[in-house]
Amino acid sequence: MKAIAHAAAAGALLLASLAASAQDVQERTIKFGHLNNTDHPVSMGVKRFAELLAAKSGGKLKVQEFPSNQLGNEMQQQAALQGGVQEMSAPATTSLAGIVKEFGLVDFPFSVGSYAQADALLDGPLGQALIAKLPEKGLVALGYWDLGFRNVTNGRRPIARAEDLDGLKLRVIPNPVFLETFKAFKANPVPMPFAELYGALESKAVDGQENPFSVILSNKFYEVQKFVSATNHVYAANIVLVSKRFWDRLSPAEQRMMHEAANEARAYQRQASRDAAQKAVAELRAKGMQFNEVAPAEQARMRQIAKPVTDRFAASYDPAIVKLYNDELARLAK
Repeated sequence: MKAIAHAAAAGALLLASLAASAQDVQERTIKFGHLNNTDHPVSMGVKRFAELLAAKSGGKLKVQEFPSNQLGNEMQQQAALQGGVQEMSAPATTSLAGIVKEFGLVDFPFSVGSYAQADALLDGPLGQALIAKLPEKGLVALGYWDLGFRNVTNGRRPIARAEDLDGLKLRVIPNPVFLETFKAFKANPVPMPFAELYGALESKAVDGQENPFSVILSNKFYEVQKFVSATNHVYAANIVLVSKRFWDRLSPAEQRMMHEAANEARAYQRQASRDAAQKAVAELRAKGMQFNEVAPAEQARMRQIAKPVTDRFAASYDPAIVKLYNDELARLAK
């Protein structure tokens, strides 16, 4: 009888807990904006996150996707999150360097050589230390997604060595590390919002740009560029951001569901992105672009050319985070 009573009590507690949890989840529509087209792996990640969150919340937490700059460029969406008028976005981590300069560490050229190293760096202590700096800026992060290794396209020549960048007018993300890195290669970097890039390439206002293969394909840069070179100069990640004003209105149960959905969507998005990168190279070649690799020895030489730039930036960052970054890279290199 005692066992039955205990079981009944446990069942009652579980039902009460579930009922309380159900009351803790309200009907909400979450505006999730990003820069990419609907065939891009970031959009695939948003859709998977939306499915998971709807399932976990019994359909109460609905995600409405706004792709292709519909809610503005990265900076405009960041301001909208900070102001509480947009709930979520998934920008490149590069866009955060203006408010937390240590995010510039993620953009240091030639720092990781594989997806496994990149995931370990971002999912580990370094990535979490950067995320911890965001709430005071009005943002909450739910983890990192894959954007991929960045590669140079241009209309003038293949990039097989550092000297091939000399004099090229290249659009770069409006980010100090990118600007100074390409200046070290004697290129002429031009900061420009992504939404303006296709037009600038078409009119030859710039010679080229640098982005992951899937972005190059998805945005049809093959129509206005001849050469694509696997420079793999920077590993790029997206970061899943939530407005802190919105986050603070969520119950603990809703916050937990958001975290769980983001964590579960992460592995799917990364795999989709990496599969897309492989396929994109073949498609870009089929569209007529000339593709070339950059030899590992040349990449090592390019890393050394860029080192004075990264050393200079590192000297202006939080020393504790720089030490953590260097310690993590040393650990991953073993």
